[in-house]
Amino acid sequence: MKQTVQVKDILIAHQVLKDIVVNTPLQKDPILSEKYEANVYLKREDLQVVRSFKLRGAYNLMQSLSEKELQNGVVCASAGNHAQGVAYSCKALGVRGRIFMPSTTPRQKVSRVKFFGEPFVEVVLTGDTFDDSFKEAMAYCEINEMTFIHPFDDLRTIAGQGTVGMEILEAIDEPISHIFMSVGGGGLISGVGSYIKNISSKTKVIGVEPEGAPGMKASLDQGEVVSLDKIDKFVDGAAVKKVGDITFEVAKDVIDDITVIPEGKVCSTMLNLYNENAIVSEPAGALPVSALDNYREEIKGKTVVCIVSGGNNDIDRMQEIKERSLIYDGFKHYFIVNFPQRAGALRQFMAEVLGETDDITRFEYTKKNNRDKGPVLVGIELKNKEDYYSLTERMEKNGFSYIEINKDQNLFNLLI
Repeated sequence: MKQTVQVKDILIAHQVLKDIVVNTPLQKDPILSEKYEANVYLKREDLQVVRSFKLRGAYNLMQSLSEKELQNGVVCASAGNHAQGVAYSCKALGVRGRIFMPSTTPRQKVSRVKFFGEPFVEVVLTGDTFDDSFKEAMAYCEINEMTFIHPFDDLRTIAGQGTVGMEILEAIDEPISHIFMSVGGGGLISGVGSYIKNISSKTKVIGVEPEGAPGMKASLDQGEVVSLDKIDKFVDGAAVKKVGDITFEVAKDVIDDITVIPEGKVCSTMLNLYNENAIVSEPAGALPVSALDNYREEIKGKTVVCIVSGGNNDIDRMQEIKERSLIYDGFKHYFIVNFPQRAGALRQFMAEVLGETDDITRFEYTKKNNRDKGPVLVGIELKNKEDYYSLTERMEKNGFSYIEINKDQNLFNLLI
């Protein structure tokens, strides 16, 4: 029998959660509205108690457990936000919890989990991805007869996340044309989509995934849940190799379209949200806003909502975010340049190749005495991205052969 989320399940979850979660603002964004010639609203789940929507599903699931299950304690696996939701719920309910997180989880998220859950929770860092942590958590759960609090593939979790959709429709009078939200394991879009499609059937539900982890799109394309061989972990809140079996079945009925966004574009969106809107978003929270460019003509003159799903971003990542943004937007380029092994070669490069407003941000050169030419790693930041073509023309004209690392992902990951 196919498992589905009913509106009544979400209504009940709303009653359960009303004194636990914040009914986060639905704000019309004047800058985005002007940019896309539409009424763009942001559902600010970055302002939630644990700075993400994940508390909703975690608490809704945990409060439904029996007294014996609660006494035995709970286990979860998470890249960060679900862990914070479970930790908060453990403390609120007085329940012992063991939380498994990837060893790559940003330090800020680990600290917040401990802050919300101590002394009831213990954090275990293991594996490189959510999927690694998930396997460890399930094994521990079975041995110790504890209850696993699934981050997405449980109807109670999905119903809790669905309350986001209920709050959106209650906060707006005008009909919503499109609603955009990020997709990781599929819990948010399954819950919100189920509510939206029952109450506002003409609203298009759009899923947004990172280019490096398009698990739901791959599954929808194949007609069944597929496991990705590898993922880019940068958008950690949506970096899941395999979506849930339940969420897939629900999501395929409620998703109208799904789009995939490059990680570099997500970084540019994060910076724009901060610089123009004073919104601190994590990568997964910025995904839906990044997708608006892909629907520019379709949403013109209409009312759309983007769910900013979380704001747990580690300040230590800001340099990487800026770097990825500059590269994606065409302002920063890395080259391996073959320099002639002679005096004055660098001076020639500076004078004849580099433009007046171009800036060298990285230069690594090891002289090889037994060769005519030596490879140099050069990073160049442009003031105008259009200057790229004249830069490469001048390199070729002056005899500097080169390889552009930006265009070779494996080489880029190895060297930068």
